[in-house]
Amino acid sequence: MSLVERIAQADERGLAASGLACLDRCLPLLGADDELLRPLWASLADGSDWGASLEKARGALGAEGPDEEEAALLVRRMLQAAPAERTAGAVRPWADACSVAALRVHRLLDPAVDGMPDTDGLDAGRAGDMADLPPLVAAELRRQTAVLDLLAEHGPHGLRRALDLSIEGRRVLRAVVSRRARSESC
Repeated sequence: MSLVERIAQADERGLAASGLACLDRCLPLLGADDELLRPLWASLADGSDWGASLEKARGALGAEGPDEEEAALLVRRMLQAAPAERTAGAVRPWADACSVAALRVHRLLDPAVDGMPDTDGLDAGRAGDMADLPPLVAAELRRQTAVLDLLAEHGPHGLRRALDLSIEGRRVLRAVVSRRARSESC
């Protein structure tokens, strides 16, 4: 089953976790505290107020900087676009948009993209054809699929593992950003 099909079939908790996980993995681009989204994860587990936790995270993140690169803007927009109401109808389009944005972020940062054709392959990858995806993008696609599978199979008990996958992805992206900064300063 493709990622697009998984998103179409996911319940409200799976969708919210999917979008949140995409956002969480991309936080290093904003220099945000790793704990910024922890209250949102907790609200998925305990049913506390998603909207209040969302507003708190938005407030802590602050406003867009004038010199933010495209990847950072995509991440910031993921948080700004998150719906205050956590219903399947509200979070499904957000989760889908977060999926696309996170894959674009990973494509923008993937060093293997240099010299690749301009067609980005993200739609094909989300539809199940990962053949032409660069490694960083393919890994992000696998994480997105795993998060949705965990929630579909284990319900709220899959949240801890979904968070662990996000932390792992955040570490990978942080290393890529660090490597990129070092190479640009040389």
